[in-house]
Amino acid sequence: FPGDYGWDTAGLSADPVTFKGYRETEVIHGRWAMLGALGCIFPELLNKAGFNLPVWFKAGGTIFENGIDYLGNPNLVHAQSALAVLATQVVLMGASEAYRFNGGPLGDVKDAIYPGGALDPLGFAKDPSKAAELKVKEIKNGRL
Repeated sequence: FPGDYGWDTAGLSADPVTFKGYRETEVIHGRWAMLGALGCIFPELLNKAGFNLPVWFKAGGTIFENGIDYLGNPNLVHAQSALAVLATQVVLMGASEAYRFNGGPLGDVKDAIYPGGALDPLGFAKDPSKAAELKVKEIKNGRL
């Protein structure tokens, strides 16, 4: 597995099937964490471009003051209920995760974590040594 250097004091990799599931979960959570980091930076960049958005650590609390205006425009989505936002996120994320878990648009693939093909439009995985290097970089950044 990429990024595996054999250090496992807890014995989590004793069962290969369980370890494969742990690795898939780690990569997916790492990807979400990297998107979250981008979500912290992106509003700051939009503010420099002229938008009026709250900083990332205050953005969620604005729903309790006067609602959330997406991209600073009340005509797009003006969310006023934290429960409605939570319910919408649970339904949408649950549906997308169920779709991914059941094969999604790819059907059966050899490697669910790195499917390649249509999900590699820039062709990063064409060179196997470069793909192996990128897999290690991804897991390291996800762990960071």
